[in-house]
Amino acid sequence: MYQVIARKYRPQSFADVVNQEHVKTTLENAIAQNRIAHGYIFSGQRGTGKTTVARIMARCLNCVTGPTNQPCGVCASCKEIAAGGSVDVIEIDAASNRGINEMRELRENVRYQPARDKYKVFIIDEAHQITNEAFNALLKTIEEPPAWAVFMLCTTEAHKIPATIASRCQHFSFRSVEFEALMARMAWICKQEGINADAEALSVLAQAGEGSVRDSLSALDQAIACCGDTLQAAEVRALLGAFSLDALGYVSQALVDGAASRMLEVVNELERNGQNLQHFSRELARYFRNLLVAKIAGGETRLIAASGGERQRLAETAGQFSEEDLTRYLQLTLDLFRDLQFSLQPRFHLELGLLRMVQAGRLVSIEDALAGIGTERASGRAGDRAIRDAAKPAPSTQNPAPAAVKLHNPAPAASSWRDKLHAALMQLGMAFTADAIEHSEIVEVNGELRFTTPREFSIAMKEADINQAVRQIIGKPLKIKVTIGDVAAQDQDQNQNNAAAPPAAQEDDVSSRALANPEVRNFRDLFGGEIRTVRNLKE
Repeated sequence: MYQVIARKYRPQSFADVVNQEHVKTTLENAIAQNRIAHGYIFSGQRGTGKTTVARIMARCLNCVTGPTNQPCGVCASCKEIAAGGSVDVIEIDAASNRGINEMRELRENVRYQPARDKYKVFIIDEAHQITNEAFNALLKTIEEPPAWAVFMLCTTEAHKIPATIASRCQHFSFRSVEFEALMARMAWICKQEGINADAEALSVLAQAGEGSVRDSLSALDQAIACCGDTLQAAEVRALLGAFSLDALGYVSQALVDGAASRMLEVVNELERNGQNLQHFSRELARYFRNLLVAKIAGGETRLIAASGGERQRLAETAGQFSEEDLTRYLQLTLDLFRDLQFSLQPRFHLELGLLRMVQAGRLVSIEDALAGIGTERASGRAGDRAIRDAAKPAPSTQNPAPAAVKLHNPAPAASSWRDKLHAALMQLGMAFTADAIEHSEIVEVNGELRFTTPREFSIAMKEADINQAVRQIIGKPLKIKVTIGDVAAQDQDQNQNNAAAPPAAQEDDVSSRALANPEVRNFRDLFGGEIRTVRNLKE
């Protein structure tokens, strides 16, 4: 009868166990020194050798030459334990024997000496499934067992073992098997079985196991059944539903090109081929994680579970992105995978997630955005600079120092406010008020808009209406002051007042002209805030 590879090549000694050096060394030394504990907890992810090591430990204890860290493998005890038929090695599946009655039966069984061997070994698999009441029934037995009893609790969820039990046992944590060691193990098995498998095919199988030897060997068994004695990466990927770097690279290239339409084509192709969209999103997250690691640590790093050729290709792709971009993409793919777990429309969620990635690639930092604004203003308003330079007041011989903010004629600011207010009022259907704004003089001083309006338009200059337009322009209201009078006369009076104004009035005028600076106004439009003082740089 056929025996699956995972069972056929199950390790029969500590030397055969892949990785887990910290566990093997400690147990071998304990046996050599005859310091055998009465309780052990073996924890770790599935398929890393917990139950296998427990059986090897039982063979070491009950071998006819033992206790020894190198069981003979030919005595009756070694053969029976390997076959799972030893009377003195009792394996219990706690997933189906988790209640208090089963633990009471076990407790009664412990009282009797071994039938033939030196130790009576109890291997409890999936130990975290045992109920609290059952653990309490077992507590005293584990704390003070007879000299011939040894308990080995295997679990994937060590945190569920009660502290009262864990404190009475030695705890060994099994690690995920390293990628290279897993590939080497499968390559050896393929050689024993007469199977031709290239490195890329074994890489796909090792990735499918995710650090679990049993899962990888199960995938290997499935691949041999499908492909025969020659394993090729493309066929293995198709069998396991895995995605090649070429398929995942199509997404990264679409991001480089900013092509949103290609993202929709990716989803459509997945749907047509019957691919699992959740699985694709998970693989996509793993892909961008590997790109980020390759970007940071280089293509030769062992932090990426892939063959050498695949790592090199990942490094080349990662070179097209920045660390910030890859970090953002990884977060987006993780969010996408999470959302797809509960989505009733997975295709729509996947399309939206991929389009968000394209949009995220177009984002720029706040520093670059501000620099761009400054460049645009500098290149697009050469004429305004000439007008502002001509409109600057002549420097005083007594105080020629420049101000902290350049002083500009408020005319550009007034013109800008007039155009924006007129457009907003027309959009709001307030044509009469818009006409009044056209015939008014506008000045912005310390966050206040001051209007000088001819008397015939006074009825249309309502502060609430004006502020409605202001709010539409900058998203917040401003203080409005409307003065009714002759605009020309107001300008003449203002010029005369400026000529003979006291220092305080001159400061107000300096502030008005500084705040009229288009760059200052643009900054305030973007970020809000209030400018409280304008001072001379050399004062």
